[in-house]
Amino acid sequence: MTTAQTHGVGGAATHSDAGGLHRTIDWKGAFWIASGVPALVLISIGGMGATAGKLAFTVWIISVLMGFFQAFSYAEIAGLFQNKSGGAAVYGAAAWLRYSKLIAPLSVWCNWFAWSPVLSLGCAIAAGYILNALAPLPVFAPDSPQVAAWLADAANSAAIAGKSAEEAAIAAIAALTEANTPALRSFKLLSFSFFDLANIEVGATFFIGAILMLITFAIQHRGILGTARIQMWIGLLVLIPMTIVGIVPFFNGGVNAANFTPLVPPTGAWDNPGWTYFLGALFIAGWSTYAFETAVCYTREFKNPATDTIKSIFWAGLVSVLLYSLVASTFQGYLGLEGMTQPGIVDGTGVAAAMGDMVGGGNPIIVHLLEMMMILALILAIMMAMSGSSRTLYQGGVDGWLPKYLSHVNEHGAPTRAMWTDLVFNLGLLTFAASDATAYYLILAISNVGYMLFIFLNLQATWIHRIDSPNIPRPYRAPTALIAFNALLGFVNLVFMGAGAKVWGNANALWYGLIFAALIIPVFIYRHYIQDGGKFPDHMLQDLDLKGQDLGERRAGFLPYLTLILAAIVVVTSHYYFQLPPPAP
Repeated sequence: MTTAQTHGVGGAATHSDAGGLHRTIDWKGAFWIASGVPALVLISIGGMGATAGKLAFTVWIISVLMGFFQAFSYAEIAGLFQNKSGGAAVYGAAAWLRYSKLIAPLSVWCNWFAWSPVLSLGCAIAAGYILNALAPLPVFAPDSPQVAAWLADAANSAAIAGKSAEEAAIAAIAALTEANTPALRSFKLLSFSFFDLANIEVGATFFIGAILMLITFAIQHRGILGTARIQMWIGLLVLIPMTIVGIVPFFNGGVNAANFTPLVPPTGAWDNPGWTYFLGALFIAGWSTYAFETAVCYTREFKNPATDTIKSIFWAGLVSVLLYSLVASTFQGYLGLEGMTQPGIVDGTGVAAAMGDMVGGGNPIIVHLLEMMMILALILAIMMAMSGSSRTLYQGGVDGWLPKYLSHVNEHGAPTRAMWTDLVFNLGLLTFAASDATAYYLILAISNVGYMLFIFLNLQATWIHRIDSPNIPRPYRAPTALIAFNALLGFVNLVFMGAGAKVWGNANALWYGLIFAALIIPVFIYRHYIQDGGKFPDHMLQDLDLKGQDLGERRAGFLPYLTLILAAIVVVTSHYYFQLPPPAP
């Protein structure tokens, strides 16, 4: 292997493979890249309140603690593969390869399509904030002079004929809002229905979001070291205000204890529909709270992967536990259930104003500063997602799971073709995410089906690696009891998925997610059998001391297959057993 010596931060000597990723960061660099994870709580905190009711804060705490426990399994298997990037999905795929060529790439594919939509979802919300600043919607009240003038205008008499005073005022406000809405907000290049799943609009939000994506691409084109430096400063500007928001309301009297009880689902009882809502909330929470596992995506770019891997995921996880628990609790304690389900909180565009009320009493300067923080938080999450998901695509191209073109890197060690693939895919998703909340949460639910499949496969991969590769050195070895507990959590996550995917706006979200997951089959067949002639690259499993096409002995026997059978039973049973309440007549 040819190496070239370069210099990282502070002049420390680093090494990089010719034509490959560069070893230029330590655990702190990965920590700052993963620092966008706590900001993800702001993306779905409103939807969580609408789904979990007063249980919302407990859902966030349970979920982030599960993610913290699971992280130790990822840290162990990441240590086995010090020459790979792409995260736990790539490391877990190697365990399943001995047992099925089709299950192994499923891990990589599901991880990618779970992470990649963070770009489009984050850009949609950030674009909403920018649009509000550039072209704010006009606001009229029933006692506004403009409303009185509109009502007094004889030209409008027909529109309010036979209406009560209150109804006439509502009609006046609607007419004035429409007439005075800035052209930038009402601009639409395209508008159509997508198979009755969502109403698609390509307008200002889409184009602003697309610009944000291109800016993110330009930053990451410089390589991982430059990305880590920029994210450190953005991370500080985001994590410090989030910490303030998570602490100050407990001391300024803003938290109302009555907003946390009674601990029952929105149905008011722990019946079957109530449990369905609760499990659905835990399902979507995992998309945010488990996400700090992205810290192990950069093992191949660590200067010292043996120690940097566990440090990065441990500290990223600890910060996530603290901030998710604090921010979720203060939001609920301050806003209450009614406040958390307001449209601006549910779609994300009113979160900054709510934080301004929590810590600054609605002071306009503080609100504007927090709006800037929200935009930076979303950019941080977008950069984190492009860094991680593009490296998953890159390693999939290198290892023979995904098309070869993805294995290219530029002179800075950035996987640019994988990044372009992410960009184009998310521009398509942005047309959905920028349209309405229904499409937004449908994308979230479908991508999270993939994430839960990836989580399950990789929590099982840890014990499979233990059995099949017992003698391979492990820089970090998790306690065996914790590995077993995490394997059980893999099945718990499948219950969340089977029962809860239907909660998020579409009864068929589970099946849509499984169909998208199955798309890896033709993709893998093309790469493996057409591009590679049925052979894997010789280097793919070198970290496990396997060479050529030798996949090693299947020491785990039938256990991995039994695990998959039980997994299918769990998903199907939980999907059909747990049901939403019938629609109101």
